[in-house]
Amino acid sequence: MKELIYIGIGGFFGAVARFAVSKMANNFTSTFPVGTLLVNITGSFFLGFILYSAILGKSISPELRSFLTIGLIGAFTTMSTFSYETIRLFETNNSLFAWGNIFLNIILCFGGIILGRNLAFLLIK
Repeated sequence: MKELIYIGIGGFFGAVARFAVSKMANNFTSTFPVGTLLVNITGSFFLGFILYSAILGKSISPELRSFLTIGLIGAFTTMSTFSYETIRLFETNNSLFAWGNIFLNIILCFGGIILGRNLAFLLIK
């Protein structure tokens, strides 16, 4: 039960952070969903850093790990919004932006995991 509370609190802060970051980033463009892209990249980076830090032996309590990974980052990043925005781009005949959104989210989020992993290796090992 305690773990669920940590996840819920993390989820609250992750959702609020996601809203704030997306809102701020989307002020720069109305055509491309840069806010979701930024959220997915940074969320991937932090998830990679946290999980690889744990793999490398950094002591992270199960409660903190659940708070950060399932709660905070789980609510911060969102594949569903990415998917919806991409379909909307296709529906509004913005195929170039739609394909760009797919490519950038996939490549840069994998890059975020790799960068987070590499930072963990640098700092922990």
